[in-house]
Amino acid sequence: MDLTNLHWLSASDAARLIRDGVVGSAELVQACLARVRETDAQVQAWAFLDPDHALAQARAADELRLSGQPVGPLHGVPVGIKDIIDTADMPTENGSVLCAGRTPSRDASVVAMLRAAGAVIMGKTVTTEFAVRAPGKTRNPHNPAHTPGGSSSGSAAAVATGMVPVALGSQTGGSTIRPASFCGVYGLKPTHGLVPRHGMFRLSRTLDHVGLFARSIEDLALLMELVVGYDERDPDSRPRARVPYRDVAAEEPPLPPMFAFVRTARWDGVDADAKEAFAELTGHLGERVETLELSDAAEEASEWHRVIMEAEMAANLSREWETGRARLSESLCARLERGRDVRALDYLRALTRIPELHASFAELFAQRYDAIVTPTAAGTAPEGLGSTGDPAFCTLWTLCGMPALSVPLMRGANGLPLGVQLVGPRHGDARLLRTARWLVTHVASM
Repeated sequence: MDLTNLHWLSASDAARLIRDGVVGSAELVQACLARVRETDAQVQAWAFLDPDHALAQARAADELRLSGQPVGPLHGVPVGIKDIIDTADMPTENGSVLCAGRTPSRDASVVAMLRAAGAVIMGKTVTTEFAVRAPGKTRNPHNPAHTPGGSSSGSAAAVATGMVPVALGSQTGGSTIRPASFCGVYGLKPTHGLVPRHGMFRLSRTLDHVGLFARSIEDLALLMELVVGYDERDPDSRPRARVPYRDVAAEEPPLPPMFAFVRTARWDGVDADAKEAFAELTGHLGERVETLELSDAAEEASEWHRVIMEAEMAANLSREWETGRARLSESLCARLERGRDVRALDYLRALTRIPELHASFAELFAQRYDAIVTPTAAGTAPEGLGSTGDPAFCTLWTLCGMPALSVPLMRGANGLPLGVQLVGPRHGDARLLRTARWLVTHVASM
């Protein structure tokens, strides 16, 4: 193992090396901070980063290990936290001037879980304004003239450039899957309700998810073991048996997985090089993939997603609207205005359609398929920084609360990353990681 570039270590390898005394947490964090100094002037992934505080946490982690006390599974490993997730020792400003200087008094549930596992909270990564669509300052790490995606732009870019091995984000539309694809890393949106959201800015209770970023499937599985859990303060959290995500993800499937390739009604808008890349991928899979057309109800889901999201956004940002709308972006104001005009009947009708979608997809997975293969976006990261790209290929899976994973398998004609989106059945997150590992291994052997 190459220890000359510690910033490229996976979280799993770093935790093992720290636990074995081969590498110190302070040494690893120093390497990551050096990487920040080298690359962040161009990428601009961080909303808040205090090197002294990061190093103080790392030195405390090293002292704890040397004392002989038990250490957690992420002991001494630096993690980036999206700036809509509360941290008691750092600002959480939600990407908005209206929250400038806001310092919470408590950690969000997921941050507390990571600290309990021994993680070093490196800093806060850039988010779009209130995790919606108005871009932040972050640039695509592969080409700064292109968007990194959003809203979890800083988390995806920080992981892609080796500033941290893993990071947390969120998704309400396509805010984890899209930046993961554009930046060339793994991004996982777990099943809705698996990861507690207490202490994360609430945009939409129905649609909000915590998102995970990493450079390996093993690291995603490790994070899942640490952040999945019951929290009574999250109304959608439920007690569940613990799942050994790492063990399941590392298993060989009992049979080669079967995939459903779903183009969706938006396929005509997919870039030509992306269509070619998916044709090559499905060609590799051969008899292990079948093209599937979605029902009319599934194709209508984007409108249900819009109604639910904009109505709940308007409710959750009502104080900001009343007291500070002049300082909100035009795009956010327009969405809040639409949300305030949503009729209660339309909102409730949209909510009632979700169980119908759950039933239809559960039947599909039970009958034949291990995962759905579909685009993450229309293509690679668009040029220009005025938009974070279109989340249209993600919204159906967000609405349904199904686990979705962006796998960095392909590249576009311009050389930028092009992710493959895999979608699994609700609460089939571990199986989805196993299927993704099979797919990556299978494609690599071609």
